Amino acid sequence: MYQPAIRSLAAAAVFLTAIASGAPENWPQFRGPGANGQSAATGLPVKFGENENVIWKTSIPGKAWSSPVVWGDRIWVTTATEDGRELGAACVDAETGRIIRQTTVFRIAEPQFCHPMNSYATPTPVIEEGRIYLHFGSHGTACLDNASAAVVWSRQDMPCDHFRGAASSPILVDNLLVLTFDGVDVQYLTALDKATGKTVWKRDRNIAYDTDNKDYHKAYSTPALIRVGDRPQIVSPSAGATIAYEPMTGEEIWRVRSGGMNAAALPLFGHGMVFATSAAGGFQLFATRPDGKGDVTDTHVAWKYAKTVPSRSSPVLTEGRLFMISDNGMISCVDAKSGQAVWQKRTKGAFSASPLLADGKIWFFGEDGEVPVISAAATYQPLADNRLDDGFMASPAVYQNSLVLRSRKHLYRIGTGKSR
Repeated sequence: MYQPAIRSLAAAAVFLTAIASGAPENWPQFRGPGANGQSAATGLPVKFGENENVIWKTSIPGKAWSSPVVWGDRIWVTTATEDGRELGAACVDAETGRIIRQTTVFRIAEPQFCHPMNSYATPTPVIEEGRIYLHFGSHGTACLDNASAAVVWSRQDMPCDHFRGAASSPILVDNLLVLTFDGVDVQYLTALDKATGKTVWKRDRNIAYDTDNKDYHKAYSTPALIRVGDRPQIVSPSAGATIAYEPMTGEEIWRVRSGGMNAAALPLFGHGMVFATSAAGGFQLFATRPDGKGDVTDTHVAWKYAKTVPSRSSPVLTEGRLFMISDNGMISCVDAKSGQAVWQKRTKGAFSASPLLADGKIWFFGEDGEVPVISAAATYQPLADNRLDDGFMASPAVYQNSLVLRSRKHLYRIGTGKSR
């Protein structure tokens, strides 16, 4: 038995336990305990607005698109000044919305350029008992003590020209913190010892790009940890290719020459296939069987889908159907086994945040504040059209039976039957 795989998939085990027992779940990383945008919670609010079902609303200074993470009754978000010179984190009491502590971890004399659509604190942190791990791309990575916010270790020596700003979030795999650097100059994954911050392995992408234009070499994706048989894999989309790595050593297992650039979505795994997107160009949305070795482009790609696929938002998967929302608001339902379209429906607004799936419903979060809710069904069934004052670039989290939403300027807790 591959022993490290047992603990490395602990988040998924906690998620399944929560489903079975009804116990509150932590939301420890980008897209939640299963890294798939799903929550075991029931009774999440379907209808809400600034004056309806808002338990609290707290202003978060600066400009930061990272999603909230939750451990116990504490919510954490990373923070940044708009000019990128101060990078840190804030801890919020989940019951009251009060900021318990706010800390600056890095002071950057000369920040890299960041596109206005991005922020200097876009990567979502990852949290576990006693520790939270913050990542700001090449500007710095740090481990903080949850209770005191004291810095346990920090690194600022991992180079990458992100060109438009960093966005890839870290993940924990057993005793490793895995980071993604896909810039215009270098493209690599690296794993740090989570206790000390020391490098355990580093693996260059070695992708043969179709162009010398460096802008087409960068990406923003967060890898997914999956298990194929008794073997774990880290599946990591990039510009030009999607690659699976052995978690403990970084050795490459397989790759698909998926093409494209700016890959940002976190892959999903189900029905024996990996579902990934290539963002601008390439295969768009595709399904791959992850049991191969080497270049499996011509042997293991089950299907491709290239109609109104999002370039930033990640899909959700349930009951054999993939649901996604494009950048310009087209909601699509796709059969996960065949790759055939089931239905499409346009909603208003632009969308960058990833949706939430819970209790047979899906919440989408728009850049202008729209929050449509639909049934996760084989036919289009709208349930609500909500709106909040600020727009959303960050993806949602869940605390007990309430939504934790980070807008451009505020953090909300939304719960049924309560208001400020």
